[in-house]
Amino acid sequence: MLPFQDVLALAVPPSGGRIPSNQEATTSRIGATFLDVAGDAGLNAKTIFGGEHKNKYLLETTGCGVAFYDYDQDGWLDIFLVNGWRLEGFPAGREPSSHLFKNNRDGTFTDVTAKAGLVHHGWGQGVCIGDYDNDGFDDLFVSYFGKNVLYHNNGDGTFNDVTDRAGVGGDGKRWNTGCAFVDYDRDGKLDLFVANYIDMDLATAPVPESGPCLYKGVLVACGPPGLKGGKNILFHNNGDGTFADISESSGILSSGGTYGLGVLTADFDNDGWPDIFVANDSAPSSLYMNRRNGKFEDTAIVAGCALSPDGKPQAGMGVSAADYDLDGNLDIVKTNFAGDTPSLYHNIGGANFEDTTFSAGLGAHTKFLGWGCGFFDFDNDGWSDILICNGHVYPEVEQLRTEAGYKQQKLLYRNARNGKFDEVTEMGGPGITKPIASRGCAFGDFDNDGDLDVVVNVVNDMPQLLRCDSSSGNNWIKLKLIGTKSNRSAIGARVICSTVFPGESKVHTQIDEVRSGGSYFSQSDLRLHFGVGRAEKVDSLEIRWPSGRVDTFKNAAANVLLTIKEGGGIIRSEKFPPKRG
Repeated sequence: MLPFQDVLALAVPPSGGRIPSNQEATTSRIGATFLDVAGDAGLNAKTIFGGEHKNKYLLETTGCGVAFYDYDQDGWLDIFLVNGWRLEGFPAGREPSSHLFKNNRDGTFTDVTAKAGLVHHGWGQGVCIGDYDNDGFDDLFVSYFGKNVLYHNNGDGTFNDVTDRAGVGGDGKRWNTGCAFVDYDRDGKLDLFVANYIDMDLATAPVPESGPCLYKGVLVACGPPGLKGGKNILFHNNGDGTFADISESSGILSSGGTYGLGVLTADFDNDGWPDIFVANDSAPSSLYMNRRNGKFEDTAIVAGCALSPDGKPQAGMGVSAADYDLDGNLDIVKTNFAGDTPSLYHNIGGANFEDTTFSAGLGAHTKFLGWGCGFFDFDNDGWSDILICNGHVYPEVEQLRTEAGYKQQKLLYRNARNGKFDEVTEMGGPGITKPIASRGCAFGDFDNDGDLDVVVNVVNDMPQLLRCDSSSGNNWIKLKLIGTKSNRSAIGARVICSTVFPGESKVHTQIDEVRSGGSYFSQSDLRLHFGVGRAEKVDSLEIRWPSGRVDTFKNAAANVLLTIKEGGGIIRSEKFPPKRG
């Protein structure tokens, strides 16, 4: 992560009240305020990752991802927090573990990790979900420095570790990072992509003094430049509970991509086949274009989404996609190292991109170091906004007065609806402005009140649960998709949401896709969420399933969750807030 020059309701109770919070909500000029309610909600598991004040190896810096994950299919988002380790280890019985928190439907959560069979120790990294065996329950994959773990969801609140049988654990020596389930060959079975960072052996890895490895004169962990980069992995789902490593035959190994972190899947050229973008650290980003014959080709450099505006590799971390300007193409936002800006790649069609970071208003800050990120419509006006979570990689920077600190505020950008974004960080509330050492973040409506909340995994601290308290008065619609011929999770399905807003004649057309993974090592809600402003109905919903089937629905009411089955129509419509059971 060193730059090259430095290395060589919350449900609403019947009373209408909310769970208590020690932060005062204020009327926001942007139609929303974000409050950190993690403590009140019972998210009391500290994420342990490396030394708190000094790191010996780069391994101690990357932190962990987080998932908004409805594991029990009750319609309420639960939370899975990946956890890490320390070099010196832990006494028996005191080892940190990843945690699964069940949503109690009243704004609080209960830790059900042990009951679910998910206690596991190690250098946890990323998390992604998908129903790999199409049994109706989304399964859980966690990447590690070492051996990955695949958990089969049994549908009764418990999981089985099926890693060895499935063949996705790896050799136990790799540094696996971002991940995503993706049906790359559209055969109805979810495959699995796993990014890899560095081929690191702690027995021989360099220490800060060996370089010496310096960041602005301070000794810090070495790398990634100078260390051997890892190679990404693509596993093909055999349909019998096992996977085959096809990294070589698919062209992933021959692409040259290395130092991989954040993973994003999306159909960037609108051909109906999922592509894969990887944010690489201290190297050009990778765009694996799906050639529809089982092979991929890395086109990032010629496509214009591999480098900075001046043609230099960046230290990429997190990544997200959305059609922020409503032109029918999915664009990319990527977070980068301190001393750089985030990257905004505008898709001009055919998976060709132009860097619009500065012209769109994201180039003002260079002091922050970005990790988790996402496009999300926080005010439900029908235009995708951006959140970027920050925190420095080296705890040693607290010695420097020139830095923004190890703990850093987030950046919140509101879509100005003209191809530009306005930074509204200071209006976003204490959940946005409080400095914290953020890493992974995920987006979803945990309290089912119609606005999008954010969960953040933090290094050596408690997580954040940023509840969005909306005052915009805007409407929305949510879609839960169930594949039949397509994979059951409907990952890869594209939805075109068309609405005529009151007082306007032009059709407002949004697109989004169901996707696994994304952000930084994290998993957002699989339900799709569209803000529709003051419109009271959606004129048209077009669903393009991975199987090739297209389903269309007219005049859907706003402020509802529609559960739609491929070829079976709308099988459930729920008004919000739903009844608590």
